Amino acid sequence: MDFAFDPAEEAFRDEVRAFLDEQLGEHVDRHDPQLMTRWLRAVREKRWVGFSWPTEYGGGGGSLAQQVILKEEMARARAPMLGTCFMGLQWVGPAILAYGTEAQKRELLPDILDGTYQWCTGFSEPGVGSDLAALQCRAVRDGVDYVVSGQKIWTSIAQASRKIILLVRTSWDPANKHDGITCLLADMDSPGVSVRPIENMAGYAMFCEVFFDDVRVPVASRLGEEGQGWRVTITSLANERSGIAEVTGMQRKLADLRDLARRVERGGRTASEDPAVRRRLGRFEARVEAMRLNGLRYLTRQLRGEPLGSETSVNKLHKAQLEVEMAEFALELEGPASVLMKGAPGALDDGRWQHDALSWPETVIGGGTPNIQRNIIAERILGLPKD
Repeated sequence: MDFAFDPAEEAFRDEVRAFLDEQLGEHVDRHDPQLMTRWLRAVREKRWVGFSWPTEYGGGGGSLAQQVILKEEMARARAPMLGTCFMGLQWVGPAILAYGTEAQKRELLPDILDGTYQWCTGFSEPGVGSDLAALQCRAVRDGVDYVVSGQKIWTSIAQASRKIILLVRTSWDPANKHDGITCLLADMDSPGVSVRPIENMAGYAMFCEVFFDDVRVPVASRLGEEGQGWRVTITSLANERSGIAEVTGMQRKLADLRDLARRVERGGRTASEDPAVRRRLGRFEARVEAMRLNGLRYLTRQLRGEPLGSETSVNKLHKAQLEVEMAEFALELEGPASVLMKGAPGALDDGRWQHDALSWPETVIGGGTPNIQRNIIAERILGLPKD
């Protein structure tokens, strides 16, 4: 396997690095509103937000390989996000590109690229998170509208979102429950929508419950055909898990963990001198490298025009486990300081690792829990009997 990019792609990497040096320098303060305004304007002018999206909808028209390089370099430089509408860019936009009408593309995609508002994702429901095809939130056709009733849970940033990509059940054929699911693009300020934030252990409320009480959604806001929602979902989640830029983020986190080990002491010497600590760090490195190689395998398939399937669950599972284990190991290294949260005197790294350790549900639940990923890998890749 050839792991190298061609000369034109490497020239693009040089361009990205020069841009990052010019815009960010050595210090990135994400709390500086002037820097963030300048940054968002600059990346939007270069059409690097939605870089691989078609130019007719405001994207950059770049190649998939260039997009990977762009995201890799952004992660390596700890740059701010490319755009502010994370869910819109990661999976709502790609789903609209694949299944949306021309009117939907013209109306919705530019707003996602500009970060005009936030999107949230209404997939999981109480009791059916591990079996999404069993969802019960219903939509009944009534003239030019669907009338939606039901509940969603673990909906990220619902309290701050204007739009939701929503899976609903439009038919109840027990022979094929997947074909009874439809995808709608609904307004969060519609009458009958209510949001209840779920506060986590760290005091944050990333997730919410969302309730729909006879909410009217125009049929024109349906994404894809009626009953095609399952395929739309597969497109959305595969896009979320297919990139290898996340690997660069994990490499960066591992570098931070090594730096922490060099700054704290265990038994009168730095933790990085302890063979047991070094072994743990080595295992983390091997697993991150496995993610990188898997990511390159996925990229190769995409460059060949082959669709990504269930194999993307492998990296999702790796990442979820690593996020939790690395944060918990950091707290072990910190010792007594591990109980100090952000802002407390003596807190190491301003409580960064404490926040990561307590906020694990955001990483683990998002996109499917580890048990879901294991079932997907076992059934669809290894051919084992269905759980």
